[in-house]
Amino acid sequence: MAAEKPLPRLLFLTDPVRTPDPVAVAERLTPEVAVIYRAFGAPDAIETGRRLAAVAGARGLILLAGADPQLAEAIGAHGLHLPERLAHGLAELRAAHPGWILTAAAHGPVGDSAADAVLVSPVFPSNSLSAGAPLGVEGFSRIVEGASVPVYALGGVTAATAPLLADTGAAGFAGIEAFLA
Repeated sequence: MAAEKPLPRLLFLTDPVRTPDPVAVAERLTPEVAVIYRAFGAPDAIETGRRLAAVAGARGLILLAGADPQLAEAIGAHGLHLPERLAHGLAELRAAHPGWILTAAAHGPVGDSAADAVLVSPVFPSNSLSAGAPLGVEGFSRIVEGASVPVYALGGVTAATAPLLADTGAAGFAGIEAFLA
């Protein structure tokens, strides 16, 4: 990850079902947490995104939009997070938006990624409807070892499970429900 594009060690991902009021969650965050706003086509995506951007600006948070470059532009996000199925477009996005922070999701080996960082999931059992079989600590460690970019653990990462990842080389942790307590 380029020094001019640092990400904090903690990433909060929004989810329309599990975090129906992402602005309220963001208002409690410190600059040690970045927000990945995943609107999933919500009709009020720009309005909510702009409210999140205002909170991010006031609190010194990094804000990334999920999967939608037009939304990222409309809300003045610092960059974009892509699901694994769209990660092939990273090079094109980098050329169009060289100042953006670009992250991507992965569910297996990362290798040489064009992203600034990758979120690998699920590491532990997760409440996400799209979560597959957990990678476990060893599986996650192998992915980190083979990655050319910083790797964040996502999926079932809580205060109880995060210490299990201390020696894996993880760049940090990402979560949804962990930020709701």
